[in-house]
Amino acid sequence: MEFHVLRVFLAAIGAFVVYFITGGILFAGMPWLKTEFKKYPGVYRDEADLWKVMPIGMLAMFVAMLVLAVLYAMMYPGSSGLLQGAVFGALIGVFALGSFVIHNHVNLRIGWALTIQSGIAYFIEWVAVGIAIGLIYRPLN
Repeated sequence: MEFHVLRVFLAAIGAFVVYFITGGILFAGMPWLKTEFKKYPGVYRDEADLWKVMPIGMLAMFVAMLVLAVLYAMMYPGSSGLLQGAVFGALIGVFALGSFVIHNHVNLRIGWALTIQSGIAYFIEWVAVGIAIGLIYRPLN
């Protein structure tokens, strides 16, 4: 399977930007979700502590976006676009719900309100990331 490395890299950059913009909008636009996170100070970092580790988190998210862009290029070798990106993002969103959101609910002492609200936000965020990749990445054709 062949794909253009520069196109994958550009799609990953776009996805990275969309991930943080969408997350900022969703989490700032859902103040009740921020309140839910604050109910668990023994589990989640406060904002001051979060900023200390943000650079490593951003690096890790960029690597994750590179992986997603490669997967997308492998999954849609001959076409690309909004619909393919939305489907891809929805698949990643469902994966995140099972492997992250529900997984955290099981392993952490957090309530259903936080689980459901964060699940909705993360699903929307991953669909937006998929759309960004689908709109930016172009096959070699």
